[in-house]
Parts: sequence; structure tokens; C-alpha cells
Amino acid sequence: MPRPSFPKNLREFQRQFATESACEEYLAACRWPDGFICPLCQNRRAYPVAHRRWQCAGCRHQVSLTARTVLHNTKTPLTTWFWAAYLMVTDKRGASALWLQRQLGLRRYETAWLLLHKLRRAMVNTAREPLHGDVELDDTWIGGPQPGLRGSRQLKGRKAALVLVAVEKRGDRSGRVRMAVIPDARASTFKAFLTAHVTPGSTLLTDGLTSFGAEAIAGYRHVPQTQPSRTDLRRGVPSVVPLADRATGNLQQWLIGTHHGVSKAQLQVYLDEFVFRHNRRRTPMAAFQTLLGLGAGRPPTTARRLWGGQDIAIVGRA
Repeated sequence: MPRPSFPKNLREFQRQFATESACEEYLAACRWPDGFICPLCQNRRAYPVAHRRWQCAGCRHQVSLTARTVLHNTKTPLTTWFWAAYLMVTDKRGASALWLQRQLGLRRYETAWLLLHKLRRAMVNTAREPLHGDVELDDTWIGGPQPGLRGSRQLKGRKAALVLVAVEKRGDRSGRVRMAVIPDARASTFKAFLTAHVTPGSTLLTDGLTSFGAEAIAGYRHVPQTQPSRTDLRRGVPSVVPLADRATGNLQQWLIGTHHGVSKAQLQVYLDEFVFRHNRRRTPMAAFQTLLGLGAGRPPTTARRLWGGQDIAIVGRA
């Protein structure tokens, strides 16, 4: 069954999703792209019977359209969810909770915050293809400077988060990107990141960091280079990992410009949002459809776990 068409511009979006029923039909097509299948009798015929509910034509079992998705038990209109998803993925600046609250006329800030964070949890496709070919790899700290630290590698008491960035190199341009918060700079942690995100046999281009040792890069071709000093970089000497540096700079500008900083506990889902939008930057309208499809297949997370970021996994942490 072909996937539902996605709106090409704002006017099409307004026409296509003006009502709850239109949103329900589109969400059903995203949730069951190969057609409805009853979870009890496996019958493939069903029809809508009530608010967000479909009934199997065989055994008459009713299925909630939003059950066991990121929209599970939501009382918020689907039109609001669709607007939030559309604004979030089609603007390269993203959307802050306060901005979204104002744009959608929501009464409570918490509603906008929950909408965005539930959508962020749906932005990782577990079946996505790992990076391959030439891949620039670099680590960076996300967070401001902190007095009293002894060296850039001190972890105890540090408020900033250590992030690992991988960028596919396509000539002098960036391909796909992966980013992850990591608990430390050990070789085993780097290895866990590479195993999850980079195809074995790929060429790793790094600045020669010692953590990229034999254990971490086993199965990969490693091309270490010496990174110029910060003074030389300011003078215009090119970085040995320019694409990774560019991705890091864009990430930090976005976190400060749109969100004015984020908490360390929630940083990973903001990285997921940045990666999702970056990797679909040439087809932002199609990204709207992709997000709804991923959201329809993503299990729900309770608000209590969302507030504390308790559902977020850190690469390399048991």
C-alpha cells in the first residue's frame, strides 16, 4: 500500500489537516502502511466507529488509533499534534516549547513541552542504516566553561556533557550525521558508539585523540591527523575534521539560539532532533510524514519519565 502523500507547503497543510477526521485518516495510514491488521484475529478489514477508534470487521475488536504510540492516551487534539510535528521539522531552527505554546495558543507551557519531547522520542529509526565510507569522528563538550576543573578531561563534578560526533564525508560536503552523549572518553565507550553507528570497514578520520586506540577502531581503517592549535585555527588554519567541527558549531548555535540551553539529562533527545532534521534537510516536508510514521510505531513514555529524562539511554553506559 503506498504511503500517504505529505503536504508540500503551508497552504497544502492547512487544507489537508483542517479537521480531526482528516488527521485520524492520515495517522491510520502512517500506523498501518500495509493495511490494518487486527491484533486478535489478523483480519485486514476495519472501519472507524468512534473517537480515534477502529473496529475489526471480523471479530469486532476495537483498536485505539493512538494506543501504544507516542500519542498514547493523549487528550490533545490531533490537529495540534500535527501542527507541532509540522512546525518542528520544517523549520531548520526547530521549535522551543515557549514558541510553540504561543503559535498554537496552548493554555499551558507544560503541554507544549510534552508535545515536543514525545515527538523527539520518535525521531530515531532503529532500523536506520549505519554511516559508511569516509567518516569524520570527533568529540566535544556541550556546556559552558566551568571554573575549578583540572584539565579538559576531568569528568567528576563537570556540568558540561561529552558528546561524540560522526559525519559522513561526501567530497567537501556533509552526508548523514550521528551524535551521542557519552559518559567518558574510554576506548570501550568509543567502540560502543562505532558499533552502533558506523559500518565496519569504513575509514575513520580523526584528530588523533588517544581514545581512538586499537581497541576502539578494530575493524575500521583509521587515519589520525594532528589538529592545529586553537590559536592557529583562529588564524584560519583548516581543521583536520572540518565537517565534524561544522556540525558541532551548528548544534551549539541551535541549542543556544532556539532553546537558550538545555539540561544535561535531556541533551540526547535534542541531539536526536538535530540529527533527524539535518539528515532530512533537503526534504523537510517528507520529514513530517516520516516523523508521524515513526511516532505511530514508537511505544509511549509516561510524563513522569519524560520530566526526568529517565528513559534516555547513554552510549557506553550499562
